[in-house]
Amino acid sequence: MNNETLEKMRQLRLYGMYDAFKTNLETSVKESLTADQFVALLVANEWDDRRNRSVQRAIRGASFRYNASLEQIDYSFERGLDKNQVHRLAGLEFIKEHKDVFITGSTGTGKSYLATALGYHACQNGYKVMYVNTAKLMGQLKLAKAKGTMLAELKRIERLDMLILDDFGLQPFDPQSRLALLDIIEDRHQKRSTVITSQIPVKEWYDIIGEKTVADAVLDRIVHHSLRVELFGESLRRKKTNPENVFL
Repeated sequence: MNNETLEKMRQLRLYGMYDAFKTNLETSVKESLTADQFVALLVANEWDDRRNRSVQRAIRGASFRYNASLEQIDYSFERGLDKNQVHRLAGLEFIKEHKDVFITGSTGTGKSYLATALGYHACQNGYKVMYVNTAKLMGQLKLAKAKGTMLAELKRIERLDMLILDDFGLQPFDPQSRLALLDIIEDRHQKRSTVITSQIPVKEWYDIIGEKTVADAVLDRIVHHSLRVELFGESLRRKKTNPENVFL
């Protein structure tokens, strides 16, 4: 009967219950539990298993370039990174309040690492996240337009709780990219959160975007209610010797 129960759990994809039941059969822990305690144990294991698998799916779907963790951020280097500010961002209230976050600074100061760490943390808390290089996203949207799938791609981006646009402004926006950027920002304005990392100071984004009307429309929607992290100092890549600890 126990083998039949295990097989039914497996077929029903109750993998958390399956593992807990199998473990208890092997260790005889079940004998020390009341019926309600044992049921609670099975349900708790199933809950944890499903949550962990959901988090892993979210992380894979986010397409992060590398692993990053808020707990591993190094505050020992002087670069304007406020630990209290990071802790406030870690509360993820900005996602609930649909605010945008700008992380600016010269190359190697940890912009992408911080944004990615926030993205991982958001995935672990049940949010849908996507990390993407801005220029690559614009290229992907051009292909989508050629294939006739542009609207579907924009809808997919609109539904994300957190969109990370990395290396914003490193390549100039052409007319098609400008309009795609405006569509993304318009769709997400006051409904979702966008995290933007850039080597270019915010005051220069107007010129980077280019065309006056589009630049006005984009910046009017993201600048006024944004949270900002401004980093400075020399590249941490030059200071770090262990590749696993390099802030990108």
